[in-house]
Amino acid sequence: MTLQSYDVTAESAAPPSAVWALLLDPHSWPTWSRVDALEIAQSVGLSPDGRDGVGAVRAFRTGKAVTKERITALEPERRFAYEGVENPQLIGYRAAVELVGLPGGGTRIRWHGTYSARWGMRWFLQRYLRRFMQGMATGLADHAALEQRRPG
Repeated sequence: MTLQSYDVTAESAAPPSAVWALLLDPHSWPTWSRVDALEIAQSVGLSPDGRDGVGAVRAFRTGKAVTKERITALEPERRFAYEGVENPQLIGYRAAVELVGLPGGGTRIRWHGTYSARWGMRWFLQRYLRRFMQGMATGLADHAALEQRRPG
């Protein structure tokens, strides 16, 4: 199968620490991303304090589809990497979110991944995933900035 990829970026006024906190806490994802819910019963190794570690498997539902992703690497406030464990559309999915502090404050978020898809879905997934993941990166950036502006 041919390997496909996406690579999207967004910028947030929030510092890397604020963006990182949202990435680590799977309970926050439905508030800023395009996923509808964290399926706790289908997840494995979730941390009660919202700071999941390497090996945790998070199950997210978007519409009727549930995807499971295992955290593969954590470099605090720099890099969050994961792989698809169960995904009805993607094969061999690997992705990373990289955070870079910006001069004067803020964070550049780069979200990129590679995957294979069955032949009939390739063209559709290439376009769909790029838009979907851009929405994820932008949602993360905007929500982190909003949280930073909230008092107390």
